[in-house]
Amino acid sequence: MSIVDTARQAAQGLVQGALEKLVPLAPDNWIPGGKPDPLIARKHGLIGQPVSRLDGSLKVTGAAAFAAEHRFDNMVYAALAYATIPRGRIAAIDTGAAEAAPGVVLVMTHRNAPRMAPPPAFGSSPTAVGPADLPILQDDRIHWNGQPVACVLAETQEQADHAAALLVITYEAEPSTTDLAGAKANGIEPGLFMGQPLLNEIGDAEAALAAAPHRVDHIYRTPRHNHNPIEPHAATLAWIGDDLVIHDASQMVTQQAQTMADVFGLRTDQVRLTSPYVGGGFGSKGLWDHQVIAAAAARLANRPVRVALSREGVYRIVGGRTLTEQRVAIGATNDGKFEALIHTGLTVMTPHNAMPEPFILGTRAAYAAPNMLLKVEVARMNMLANTFMRAPGEAVGTFALESAIDELASDLGMDPVELRIRNEPDADPTSGLPFSSRHIVEAWRRGAERFGWDARPATPGSRQDGEWRIGMGCATGTYPYYRMPGAEARITMTRDGDDVRAKVEVAAAEMGMGTATTTAIVAAERLGLPMERIEIGYGDSAIPGAIMAGGSQQTAAIGAAVIAAQAELVTALLKLAGNDSPLAGLSADEVGSDAGALASLAEPSRRESYVSILTRAQRDSVTVTKAGSMPLELMHWSMHSHSALFCEVRVNTVTGETRISRFLGAFDCGRILNPKTAASQFRGGIIMGLGMALMEETLFDERNGRIMNPSLSEYHLPVHLDVPEIDVIWTDIADPHTPMGAHGVGEIGITGVAAAVANAVYNATGIRIRDLPITLDNLMR
Repeated sequence: MSIVDTARQAAQGLVQGALEKLVPLAPDNWIPGGKPDPLIARKHGLIGQPVSRLDGSLKVTGAAAFAAEHRFDNMVYAALAYATIPRGRIAAIDTGAAEAAPGVVLVMTHRNAPRMAPPPAFGSSPTAVGPADLPILQDDRIHWNGQPVACVLAETQEQADHAAALLVITYEAEPSTTDLAGAKANGIEPGLFMGQPLLNEIGDAEAALAAAPHRVDHIYRTPRHNHNPIEPHAATLAWIGDDLVIHDASQMVTQQAQTMADVFGLRTDQVRLTSPYVGGGFGSKGLWDHQVIAAAAARLANRPVRVALSREGVYRIVGGRTLTEQRVAIGATNDGKFEALIHTGLTVMTPHNAMPEPFILGTRAAYAAPNMLLKVEVARMNMLANTFMRAPGEAVGTFALESAIDELASDLGMDPVELRIRNEPDADPTSGLPFSSRHIVEAWRRGAERFGWDARPATPGSRQDGEWRIGMGCATGTYPYYRMPGAEARITMTRDGDDVRAKVEVAAAEMGMGTATTTAIVAAERLGLPMERIEIGYGDSAIPGAIMAGGSQQTAAIGAAVIAAQAELVTALLKLAGNDSPLAGLSADEVGSDAGALASLAEPSRRESYVSILTRAQRDSVTVTKAGSMPLELMHWSMHSHSALFCEVRVNTVTGETRISRFLGAFDCGRILNPKTAASQFRGGIIMGLGMALMEETLFDERNGRIMNPSLSEYHLPVHLDVPEIDVIWTDIADPHTPMGAHGVGEIGITGVAAAVANAVYNATGIRIRDLPITLDNLMR
């Protein structure tokens, strides 16, 4: 196994316990040479200061061009038709009326589509990002209810939509599995996530549970969820000769370009994909059938194509989160120490993809217990392929785990905050690795004091205000630190009169979370330049490297790459400076960037400005490209973001209506680089968690496998009136083992929120809800 493969598996958090056997322990920090990064030991300059998003003004003024706003000359518009059976074949397609409709340029089905390879499925290779291994419009087979079966191109979108409605398609249905009971009856199999078993066994958990003086043992259920980004999925693309140019909304720019090249038998450099603005992704903005179909239709029609899915179209072909049934059983001593922790259960997948809901991931490192059994099993259904969605695994897994802990606290008569603190692990319970940084107890103490936790009613249902019963609940959230290999940064420093400018390019995606702004902050600090002298390039497959906007890992990956590229730039500048420079004889490790110059760390008076170095070298610019270091830190440390969550709810005794009146999140995520964008990320995640707790549910017709509520009028999401003022605080303690001392903040916000709400509902009403969402009919008792 290569170091690249080893690091990738470590970044996936799946084989950390075995990695110590493969690579000797690294120094006590991630930087080669054992020298800690001075910018993480303390706040410095822009680090930790609130900075507004660089793209904010472009978005609010409409100057930011999203995928469906690009235009090509002679462009046509696409509309898709979707299958209405879950499994079978197309018996006949009558395209006559559609082809004769006004403005129609092309009707493409499996009968006339160009020959294409199936997209390599995610996880099958480092660059593969296909949702499944199914061919797209290459045969008459139907694999799920909603599969695209035809594409109409027309001069306007309205003409394309009208013509698609005129297609007459006849199907021959075949036996299918579209209900959970049938899927279970067909047999279950061990769950795999990124090729690794979803199984951890330590000691004899069932025996320890049976012997424990205090036990809880319950089933918790979570439903299907669908993605609803504010920007529906879209792409505008054209063939220019034999090259394909795509303007897309993508979280995985480089990898998606490579997969499209694989589908059409092209070299990687023949596909150029740009995605500078993504109006929400959360795991869904990747490669789906619509981009492949649009590219095939554009080649067939020899015209550029825009494909923009309707909201219903997003539900038909863009995967989301699948359902889970989870058993959580905890056995504890009289003083609350865990003796057994069991977290097992079932999730559902299609026959053609490999994305179960890995709900045990957060449990692996959450609490100390000498006996543990963690296991995910899978049943198969004929349905749309699952995908990553808003902290996959952790979001729903923490609902079950943290609800069970609250139930145990009730059984013990113990404060649920104190019960969690009492079971804090000294090291990772499943891998044995030491924690790189873990300050969740501090988050609990600070959060409880700020929230006023000591006012929580000790007896459920005892606090009332008119028709409203009031209760408080809490939960822990956790999300792993990831840093995938492959990140590169390109820095171009250019003379600009008596000053310099720097362009920093990274193959990353910006979904609105502030990545470009944080990158500018880091680059400005590294280069010793003001932010207005920094330009950030991203969202373009022509930029070297590959960074996926997923797993809350972009900040660390980009930071490591920028650090490496800045060191390479310093080396290049020292060579250009030559023997006449005050810096002569110094190595890159002996100088630092400061106020538009390089200066000796030992003798700050030995310095020379960037302008002076470039001028003497008769250079207008210098460009370097460098990959970030391998994520060796993941081999030697258990690394996570954490949160302590507090919720206050009001439940109406007459209607069962639930209102969140207060919410606080106390986060432990290492150094917070930009508190303005981090606070927005935390609050956004919490709002998603409130929706998951109270309203989100994809209604799936088990008779025919069709999603029944494919619209925002029927799939309910939180609106302003559903969301209270959300308070967020953080420890801001740098992790010495990560680039910049930071952990991810993107997905930690949602984890644990649903449990905090459910636990607050119990405290308010005495009614324990174990199935999401918490709807008013379940509270009318």
